[in-house]
Amino acid sequence: MNFVFLQGMPSPFFTRIAHGLSARGAKVSAINLCVGDWLFWRGGTAVNYRGSLAQWPDYFRKYCERLGVTDLVLLGEQRRYHKEAIVVAQALGVRVNVTDFGYLRPDWITLERDGMGGNSRFPRDPEELESLVQEVAELNLSECYRDSALNMALGDLLYSFSTVLLRPFFPHYQRSDHRPHPVKYFPAMGMTLLRMRLKRTQILERLARVVQGKDRFFVFPLQLEHDFQIVSYSPFSSVDEALGEVMASFARHAPASDRLVIKRHPWDPGFRDWGQRAQHWARCYGIEGRVDYLEGGNLDRLIEVAAGMVTVNSTSGVRALQLGCPVIVLGQAIYDSPGLTAQSGLDEFWHSPPVPLAARVSLFMRALVATIQIRGVFFNEPGLSVSVEAAVERLWYGRVGQSSVIPQPSAPEKTRGGYPRVG
Repeated sequence: MNFVFLQGMPSPFFTRIAHGLSARGAKVSAINLCVGDWLFWRGGTAVNYRGSLAQWPDYFRKYCERLGVTDLVLLGEQRRYHKEAIVVAQALGVRVNVTDFGYLRPDWITLERDGMGGNSRFPRDPEELESLVQEVAELNLSECYRDSALNMALGDLLYSFSTVLLRPFFPHYQRSDHRPHPVKYFPAMGMTLLRMRLKRTQILERLARVVQGKDRFFVFPLQLEHDFQIVSYSPFSSVDEALGEVMASFARHAPASDRLVIKRHPWDPGFRDWGQRAQHWARCYGIEGRVDYLEGGNLDRLIEVAAGMVTVNSTSGVRALQLGCPVIVLGQAIYDSPGLTAQSGLDEFWHSPPVPLAARVSLFMRALVATIQIRGVFFNEPGLSVSVEAAVERLWYGRVGQSSVIPQPSAPEKTRGGYPRVG
């Protein structure tokens, strides 16, 4: 087997997977596209690509043909270079293995074949799902491993600023994410996190008033504008457009006694004042007294008492299903299917939010864990080692996206407890 790695998390995750595969006899290499890639790759042979994006597909094709590459491993299929590489790889019959944060949170990682989100090959048909979970043992979603926000932030800083400041070493590199420039993004994110910390008491009091209120409410958790789930897998050009559409439908079709709760994403850098945008749309549609905006707080507390959740395609929708909360999806999501989410449209949802079927939710969760989720985290021990071991197993046995019932050197770890609150 011959694996080539492209861009990954700013963590040792890819490097350690490469070592694990090499130890089993696989050939491993990487292509660095920027200084950040070079800094975080310590997995063996690597080449530095300094050409243009236009030249990249031809370069990658020749690289794969020359080395006899069998597998491509990368983080997220929507990055500029990754999109081109996937087209080439699939034409050559090279297996494409895509990873990112898990559909399940907080200590799961996604590892899928070909793509995620709207590009996912994960089946929606119940019979197909049943065939995937025949040998799956007891499902345990309790939190086993904590990730490190500090390690993630430091890695992101190092990766981003080294790529910007040392650009002459990769003069043609084009950033793949849709975040603002690091010089703007990181100071804004730092100030926002500080502001949230200083307002913590006020935020929690506001959350408590909403949760303890007598009015029925629906919750709409906002997503990040630069998230590929919004950019690539939704019908909206921006989160603000989605917000306006949701509030327009709520104003026209929801019962007059209902309320709509808008919740800010915890990692939103604050370039837009979402409280002001919510007020703007509320004034436009004459529902100023029926809309609440929350800057923070525990999303689980809202989900547990909400009449339903509206989401573009956030992974918080999966959490809502676990808690038995009705969900409607406005974009593309792997959990958007009959029996799990509302299928009759947003206007109808306000009046008749369908409760997800417990049996379907259980089946969906078991199939996720069996095929495209691995336990562990990207940035902190011991969860990092656990995720690396699981990823190596699936990659080595060619079981990515398939049932994970593969030969194991020891019995799988048993855990106890319930799934934690998140958000």
